[in-house]
Amino acid sequence: MTPWAVLFSITILLALLISGRVKPAIAFVTLAAIFLLLGFVDTATLLTQYTNPALATLLLLLLVSLALERSPLLDWLSRHLLKGHPRLATARLMGSTAVLSAFLNNTAVVAAFLGAISRQQRIAPSRLLIPLSYASILGGITTLVGTSTNLVVNSFNLSASGSELGMFQFSLVGIPVALVTLCVLMWRANTLPHHPLENTNEKLSYFLAADLEPDSPMIGKTIEENGLRSLEGLYLLEIERHGRLISPVAPKEQLLANDTLVFTGEVGKVQALQRFPGLHLFGHQADNLLATNLVEVVISHESELSGKTLQDVDFRSMFSAGVVGIRRGEKRLEGQLGKIPLRVGDCLLLAVSADFRQHRNLDRNFHLLSGSFTRPQLTGKESLFTLGGFAAVIALATANVLPLFHGLLIMLGGLLLMKVISLAELRRRFPFELWLIIGSALAIAQALENSGAAGLLASGMQWLFSGYGVYAAFVGCYLLTLLLTETVTNNAAAALAFPVAWSTAHAFGADPLPFVMAVAYGASACFLIPFGYQTHLMVYSPGRYRITDFLKIGLPVSVTYSAAVLLITPLVFPF
Repeated sequence: MTPWAVLFSITILLALLISGRVKPAIAFVTLAAIFLLLGFVDTATLLTQYTNPALATLLLLLLVSLALERSPLLDWLSRHLLKGHPRLATARLMGSTAVLSAFLNNTAVVAAFLGAISRQQRIAPSRLLIPLSYASILGGITTLVGTSTNLVVNSFNLSASGSELGMFQFSLVGIPVALVTLCVLMWRANTLPHHPLENTNEKLSYFLAADLEPDSPMIGKTIEENGLRSLEGLYLLEIERHGRLISPVAPKEQLLANDTLVFTGEVGKVQALQRFPGLHLFGHQADNLLATNLVEVVISHESELSGKTLQDVDFRSMFSAGVVGIRRGEKRLEGQLGKIPLRVGDCLLLAVSADFRQHRNLDRNFHLLSGSFTRPQLTGKESLFTLGGFAAVIALATANVLPLFHGLLIMLGGLLLMKVISLAELRRRFPFELWLIIGSALAIAQALENSGAAGLLASGMQWLFSGYGVYAAFVGCYLLTLLLTETVTNNAAAALAFPVAWSTAHAFGADPLPFVMAVAYGASACFLIPFGYQTHLMVYSPGRYRITDFLKIGLPVSVTYSAAVLLITPLVFPF
């Protein structure tokens, strides 16, 4: 009865992840705690999983990436890749993205190119952003450090076998798979929609301006006293006064004659302003001035805004900015913006104050698309140290001279000593949720083994594929992982599929390595829908895509990728 109860709890975990009602970190930690209380895993074993050396290496790599992503190299490339013929520019973009993603964090690479692609006028961003996201995945599968998924699988492999995977062990299959799939991606890129950039006039349609006449009784009173804080469907965003903008507007701000009040929200509800005496609608236009403080951003996967409304977090105080509009995919969201739950990947048009760029939580919450705000970059000396140091760490780890963990630890210490990154930045950007998910998943895998549930799974897979052989079981493990990665996050998919693949390999008396690789490559095979992978969400709204756009290009890409993985993996890693 116990193995079945454990399997039932895993089914509930999967259902919660698919529903999206519970955050993955909470779901995994809760189940690990339940298994601890039921005695399926002891305290020492549970705590050991959170200090797994491969998991620690993953965390160090992500922290070191905070410096790597600020290198001017990425910005320089983003400015030069999109020159020339559109087809050639697309090919250069995809190739460069794949190569960079083999060694750098996929999110950092996509974020670096995202702004440049969104701002340039030559090629419609919708023709480039899906290829950018897919190319980052294909580059990531070629090395151990190319994607967090490979390092997650490495964590499980170390826990199960006591040995780690090599730096370029993934390359033997990953490089040919990436090359073949990139060719198909290049062929299908022409089918993507052509959405022109949103021009300034379209952005200004989010606003409603009203002049305060010299004889208005509202003059001399504060915003709060005039009742401008509780309008139906509208809110006061800025005040244009004598050629300058006051943004955001404090409740105690007094109104003066000839002020232009700028509102946003449901601009169709203009009747809400008609009850204010001396407020002249559609009078003076401050278009040129309004356009100077507009910044467009995308909510990042690390953001604390996900699932919350603007009112919940008091957005204006938190960032010294007001949200003018929200776009999700191709749709511009209407209604009371303050009450709309935000999602990762939402595109926000912000009217920012001069203090906006001083907020230290911008990098964690947003990816910049357009606007005058720019992120701080490394100096030439800092960039040389960071890139050269990282290359040395990879080379020494590949040559088995210095373990990757040791090299990354030394490099992180050097970055701190040189003040390239700070302890405060490490605290803000520490991947706490990922650490909880992977540590808990390792404990859950151990509980599966201890309870006998893993053996039950192995018996089921053996019965299912007994008439077809070990190759059919290998294909089944890959397809299971692919299905999971399209419905839950890629790291969660790897965590759930690994125990099944490992047990299946032992049930058939086969070498576990090809099954381990099937999980790694399958967990990165998220090409069909935008919600399964963080870089897809990053490009979803800036590209104004529909889900069908991902399906049209993703289906041939996914089929090609899967066929190449299933054909090449057993040849390189025999059963």
